[in-house]
Amino acid sequence: EVQLVESGGGLVQAGGSLRLSCAASGFTFDDYAIGWFRQAPGKEREGVSCISSNDGSTYYADSVKGRFTISSDNAKNTVYLQMNSLNAEDTAVYYCAADEAVVAGTSIPPYEYEYCGQGTQVTVSS
Repeated sequence: EVQLVESGGGLVQAGGSLRLSCAASGFTFDDYAIGWFRQAPGKEREGVSCISSNDGSTYYADSVKGRFTISSDNAKNTVYLQMNSLNAEDTAVYYCAADEAVVAGTSIPPYEYEYCGQGTQVTVSS
């Protein structure tokens, strides 16, 4: 059974930090790109960041460049998203997704992916 389990969301003040984790199981982790997309109420989904597990290439949306860092621990089949300097616009449900057919250095399309977790809420208070 494929599972992507997100954790680490919560409430934080503007300027603060959170680290999201995505623990994967049930598929060959090294063959997949793992990424994060987010969805705020009334807004379209946005691909935030992505990492290719086989070569480590990464993607960041312009809105998070310089503030968010994605990393992968292949031994633990876990991807992390370190989020710093959070602001109110980062408030959303964050989803972890996995897809095998993602071009290195690009985002997992937020409406087309093979697997997705249940999401974790991130709320930034101003």
